[in-house]
Amino acid sequence: MGTGKLYRFSDDQFVANVEYQLFHHEAATNWWGEISTIGSPPLSEDDRYIIELEDKRRSGCYLKKRVNRAVSGVPPRYVYHVTGFGPFE
Repeated sequence: MGTGKLYRFSDDQFVANVEYQLFHHEAATNWWGEISTIGSPPLSEDDRYIIELEDKRRSGCYLKKRVNRAVSGVPPRYVYHVTGFGPFE
């Protein structure tokens, strides 16, 4: 798992630090994976985001909360399926 940052797509405002595991398809724009936040409030599934990876590459993405993933702890940990909509730049 890598460590990155999540920003709001509309105004590039920092939202949360995330741990990620991403997977790529043959096309550079077709990627998906899973991210988790630690100690942050739940993220909105209606917004678009920008994920920044450890190597500073960034791409736009959508989130969907994983309700079947049992994760507990203090502080709370939220897990999301992430789908990219652009190449990493």
